[in-house]
Amino acid sequence: MKLRFSWLYFTLTILLFIIEVLIAAYLHDDFIRPYVGDFLVVILLYCFVRSFLQAPVVPVALAVLAFSYLVETLQYFNVVKHLGLEHSRIANIVIGNYFTWSDILAYTLGIGFILLCHFFNRHNSSSPVKF
Repeated sequence: MKLRFSWLYFTLTILLFIIEVLIAAYLHDDFIRPYVGDFLVVILLYCFVRSFLQAPVVPVALAVLAFSYLVETLQYFNVVKHLGLEHSRIANIVIGNYFTWSDILAYTLGIGFILLCHFFNRHNSSSPVKF
């Protein structure tokens, strides 16, 4: 594991961030915003970490998943309210304010997607993108 900047992962991070902002700003549906947004956010976090850290895929993916579970657990315990930040829009967006099992499932599927891409990428040596 070493610090090393990756333009590929940084570009993916920016693209995914733009997609997430667009979803949050313009989509108010019952599927894409709650499920696809959560699916993509763990991929965004993974790409962000890999933008600066050259490390094996599985440990990074599992660390991102653990972090996501931690944030969801903090939502379960209503940590925003306990910290007195319930009126802070940023705290409510970043930490969130309610726990759902569907978020846990979306995070798990997002990390599963990363691991699946890694598995197929590993067996296809001609692929230009290395997960």
